[in-house]
Amino acid sequence: MSTTPRLTSPDRVVYPDAAITKADVADYYRAVSRWMLPELVRRPLSLVRCPDGLAGSCFFQKHHADSLGEHVGSITLREVEGRGEYLYVEDLDGVLELVQMNSLEFHVWGSHIDHVEKPDRVVFDLDPDEGIEWNALKAAAREIRDRLAELRLRSWVRLSGGKGVHVVVPIRPGPDWSQVKAFCEAFADSMVAKAPERYIATASKAKREGLIFIDWLRNSRGATSVASWSLRAKPGATVAMPLTWEELGRVRQAGAFDLPRALRRSRNLKRDPWHAMHRARQGLPDRV
Repeated sequence: MSTTPRLTSPDRVVYPDAAITKADVADYYRAVSRWMLPELVRRPLSLVRCPDGLAGSCFFQKHHADSLGEHVGSITLREVEGRGEYLYVEDLDGVLELVQMNSLEFHVWGSHIDHVEKPDRVVFDLDPDEGIEWNALKAAAREIRDRLAELRLRSWVRLSGGKGVHVVVPIRPGPDWSQVKAFCEAFADSMVAKAPERYIATASKAKREGLIFIDWLRNSRGATSVASWSLRAKPGATVAMPLTWEELGRVRQAGAFDLPRALRRSRNLKRDPWHAMHRARQGLPDRV
């Protein structure tokens, strides 16, 4: 018989600078579940777990373990060598069991477990070098949006909760991971060719000075991007926040939403800012 997830050590302080406890984290995910679950359920997940809060060590986990809880599902996936058991959730109970196991961040694959080898989402993560102004980063996101629109692709925007901005493109499942990755690489390269003084598409930190890295590598098989509404394991308890394009102009930084502000937004929202994305049915272009 299924049991309701329980929370032990609810008073443990997870974010010392903000005096946020484990119970506060659970209450947050419960409160925003209406908006977050459509982004999260039935996708392979990776977690950032912090057993002692931010005062201790945190680690990344992508494989399933029975200790995670009865509401946390397991799916067997091919790896470079052999096969591995990956984790996913179906509902809020699964999320709360992961919070019980001290999970703070939730990262998702670009595909569902129902068609795991057929991506249904593309993410371009705009990662600015130190010194890049926020207005320049917003302009870059809009430029990528407009270039995608030329390819007849609608896109949506998310604050990373760190220093970057994500431009997210839903696609119909069909192309495999290699095809999606090739498109994303070609798209990023085309942006660099058009404006090499603003963009770079290679991961080398040594070459990024004064540039915005268009991280297309998140569209590789097994790579993940942070889920909308996920807390970040960073001081201040910032949140990865989905926005409308109109809202982007009114925010002042990628970490503009912390836990309290995200809760207020959740209560005041009339509908999901990405509501139209869940109905989008657009194919990946043959070429950039």
